[in-house]
Amino acid sequence: MTPSKKSPVLVDGVVLNGPQTDVKAGEKFVEEACRLVMEEVVLKATDINEKVCEWQPPEQLRQLLDLEMRDTGEPQDKLLKLCQDVIHFSVKTNHPRFFNQLYAGLDYYSLAARIITEALNPSVYTYEVSPVFLLVEEAVLKKMIEFVGWKEGDGIFNPGGSVSNMCAMNLARYKYYPDVKEKGLSGLPRLILFTSAECHYSMKKAASFLGIGTQNVYFVETDGRGKMIPKELEKRIWQAKKEGAVPFLVCATSGTTVLGAFDPLDEIAEICERHALWLHVDASWGGSALVSRKHRQLLHGIHRADSVAWNPHKMLMAGIQCCALLIKDKSDLLKKCYSAKATYLFQQDKFYDVSYDTGDKSIQCSRRPDAFKFWMTWKALGTLGLEERVNRAFALSRYLVDEIKKREGFKLLMEPEYTNVCFWYLPPSLREMEEGPEFWKKLSLVAPAIKEKMMKKGSVMLGYQPHRGKVNFFRQVVISPQVSREDMDFLLDEIDSLGRDM
Repeated sequence: MTPSKKSPVLVDGVVLNGPQTDVKAGEKFVEEACRLVMEEVVLKATDINEKVCEWQPPEQLRQLLDLEMRDTGEPQDKLLKLCQDVIHFSVKTNHPRFFNQLYAGLDYYSLAARIITEALNPSVYTYEVSPVFLLVEEAVLKKMIEFVGWKEGDGIFNPGGSVSNMCAMNLARYKYYPDVKEKGLSGLPRLILFTSAECHYSMKKAASFLGIGTQNVYFVETDGRGKMIPKELEKRIWQAKKEGAVPFLVCATSGTTVLGAFDPLDEIAEICERHALWLHVDASWGGSALVSRKHRQLLHGIHRADSVAWNPHKMLMAGIQCCALLIKDKSDLLKKCYSAKATYLFQQDKFYDVSYDTGDKSIQCSRRPDAFKFWMTWKALGTLGLEERVNRAFALSRYLVDEIKKREGFKLLMEPEYTNVCFWYLPPSLREMEEGPEFWKKLSLVAPAIKEKMMKKGSVMLGYQPHRGKVNFFRQVVISPQVSREDMDFLLDEIDSLGRDM
């Protein structure tokens, strides 16, 4: 039936009849924008002839992009041109030669899942508004908990590993001092947490944000490979107790950001049990090794942790962001710690089982269905496919290490434990120079200069950094299955080509 036309209704000068949006124009724009994404992003994702980046300094980029927002809307052909410009000048993180961060590559199944969730625009707090995605998250968390080695547990997806680490820190404090939720910090003793000197910087941020204080983060010395030394941890715990402070938490790391080191979890767990401390493992980067039967021993002892942060958007390529906080506790500790019992969301007299309204376990209200993209990838590849992805990354990093050893002018920092390959490039001018202050001063300038040339050329993106007394070195991280042995060879050839005249 065709609806009969009604007389216009005017309220406060606004005509309310019919939708304001031009639906047909909107549908056409989405169709054209999706075609652009397919042609310019997806189909070019593995094309090594494309640039990794189209570098422009900020001032120039502002002039090239029309960033001004105006009083009136702009035509769709101009909007599509803006979309094209955004793609053109953005870094192609799905390019096989993007090695800059701890994420890379394009997983087609995850991308399709993200398109679905962006179109549906759900918020994962109650079953009534997000039934499918809550069940998906439950299934994914259950499987991840199995890989950690727990028979049961709890968990939630968070917007980043940093947030997962902060939530775990707060949860540990709540476990020992539940009154802090209502009474605040005034009644607490001086609390101390312990973490590796190689830990992620989010530990300090979390301590600051939670009112624990960065001075109460005791950093434990590491060995030459970047692993926490258990004996040093024990010393720091006794030191804190002698100071009259109260130790409550140890944060171990499985896969440090720079060196890719794995703390000895079994020995650390022994100490935590002896002193009755909460053990959190930041496995944001290294957790994905758990799906590999060949490499999961790197996290031996993780089942003894009280909580684990694990980011599938890194090695498993679920797409940023996809970060789980896993908890061994099954007494509803997460909900007790974080619930605010908002009556407009979490009514207890709903017509369905309200235990599925899991949003009150999160510090967020609106929450993205991040588990769905990982679920889609897992469904597509299976556990064996995920395992193959991890094993291939290890094998490629091993190949790169062997090539570095063969080539003149390249020097490994150390044998890698994970897929972080850290090395220096010595131009011919430094190869015969004695290692002294002047040598290290000159070597520190090499990686930044080569990185600049790479980016301006658009050939490769590779990270570098100084680290704990060592001057700037390259950190190459292998993740994407689209990366080939030829890309490893190209990387070393390109560094040599761009740096040999320095």
